[in-house]
Amino acid sequence: MTNVQQNGKVALITGASGAIGAAVARLLASRGMRVVANYRSSREKADDLVASIGSAGGQAMAAQADVRDRSAVDGMLEQARAAMGEVEILVHSALIPYAIKSFEEMPVDELSGKVEQEIRAASVVTKAVVPGMAKRGYGRIVYLGTMESALPLEGMIALGTSKAALSSFARFVAQELGPRGITVNVVAPGPVGGHLHNLAIEHDQEHKKRLAAQTALGRLASPDDVARAVAFYAGDDSEFVTGTTAPVNGGLSMD
Repeated sequence: MTNVQQNGKVALITGASGAIGAAVARLLASRGMRVVANYRSSREKADDLVASIGSAGGQAMAAQADVRDRSAVDGMLEQARAAMGEVEILVHSALIPYAIKSFEEMPVDELSGKVEQEIRAASVVTKAVVPGMAKRGYGRIVYLGTMESALPLEGMIALGTSKAALSSFARFVAQELGPRGITVNVVAPGPVGGHLHNLAIEHDQEHKKRLAAQTALGRLASPDDVARAVAFYAGDDSEFVTGTTAPVNGGLSMD
């Protein structure tokens, strides 16, 4: 365990079977949080994650739900409450499927559908956890965005547009929930080695080298790099920070 403890707060990580979600779950558990590791279909990965957290001395449980389905999410939260208590931290990292295509190739319904599903998922999980947070006067909500919202990459219009909508959504939610002691922020990674967002470049070593060379730090991010930024927003050091989007891209894009 690290010396940064969070006194057993309950953290729900959606999409915890993915590379970034799993890294977040392991880090938050190492800091004393009790982790609810959500997955949609990758039960084996979620079980392996829970086992690894347990062997490291942490507490975690796997919980299945499609985060676009309110009844499924409500059922998941009932399980979490019964086993661990009310969720105080939400890290929404579940990946809503999208196509890698140019604007000209992409049908209108496919693009608009991705945006709708992105906001639906964020709305469903947020509405589900907010009442419990509001009762306590405490909550941390962290959404996973993407650098592509501000720095377009080829073929990523569906992802970038939907995550830009998510960042805007987060600011409105932050403003509304702030008086109830709930902070809302976005972590927006750049290309992450081995992560699903970047399958288009994952096997193109030359492209990866070019991207890495463009960063100030000379490499692509790892899931652990992203997890550390998420952990800041999920903890108490960020109690006066809300409505922000944090780029985690090694200086590939600078404001």
